[in-house]
Amino acid sequence: MRTLVTGGAGFIGSNLVDRLLVEGHDVDVVDDFSTGSLSNLAEARGSAGRSLTIHHLDITAPGIIELMGRRRPELVFHLAAQPDTGLALAEPGFDAAVNVVGSLNVLEGARRAETERVVYAASGNTLYGSLSPEDLPVRESHPQTPSSPFGVSKKAVIDYLVAYRDLYALEFCALALGNVYGPRQVPHGESGVVAIFADRIVRNEEVVVFGDGEQTRDFVFIDDVVDAFVRAATRGGGLVCNIATGRETTVNALLATMAALRGVESARTTAPARVGDQRRSCLDIERAGIQLGWRPWTDLVDGAQAVLDSVGERLG
Repeated sequence: MRTLVTGGAGFIGSNLVDRLLVEGHDVDVVDDFSTGSLSNLAEARGSAGRSLTIHHLDITAPGIIELMGRRRPELVFHLAAQPDTGLALAEPGFDAAVNVVGSLNVLEGARRAETERVVYAASGNTLYGSLSPEDLPVRESHPQTPSSPFGVSKKAVIDYLVAYRDLYALEFCALALGNVYGPRQVPHGESGVVAIFADRIVRNEEVVVFGDGEQTRDFVFIDDVVDAFVRAATRGGGLVCNIATGRETTVNALLATMAALRGVESARTTAPARVGDQRRSCLDIERAGIQLGWRPWTDLVDGAQAVLDSVGERLG
């Protein structure tokens, strides 16, 4: 099958590209390389031959529509986004230009190319807004009331996906992702806290914890997430599906686990809690089990060890 992956040189996208190529797909990667890297695709480029084509292109440019019209992908995985929640607060117009207008370009390209389905990377951490403890783990039926510009822009794309499905019979499945982590993730930004901790611990540098460290996240390993994307290519039509573990982990517990795996006592310092940070996050994954036949299989200890090993190899 001919597939197109926007953001295919990024952390999640490049791992997805590897899986698609192994399964025999022809893959077009679209990436502007603002956060993605060709090094993430090094193995794919070395082995895929003509099955992989890379396009250096910004989804906010009209050229994406023309490209998709020429390449005519049967399946589109839309992962390209402005991912920084802090930048979205500071520059909401830029955030909307990438996440909303850019996504509309991708949908228009898919419509004109007569693409069968779009699988979209949504944000489970922001889609449902501020949550009370009794809401957790949060189900997809919970009202979608994001309280940040980033969350609003990501939700808007789901609304457009619903409209395009109704108007043009363009099928979709939206995956509301928890905190995805794993090798290749860059040690920057809140969503990369596992990568950040691993980088600091391996370098024997001080780790910064924002707030009291008792805020929780639902950490899900990259291989499990890629498996969910592949399953969503043929299942879960018209649905939003949470992709996480259904388990809360505090930042303090994460740091303690990773330091113990490395056999060190990591030095730490605290900083004020960041504006817009959720206190708790945990996603119910029952729908993904029923509709996608999916479940996570990597526990946090094994996943964190894989990240520490990867960082150790990179830093020598």
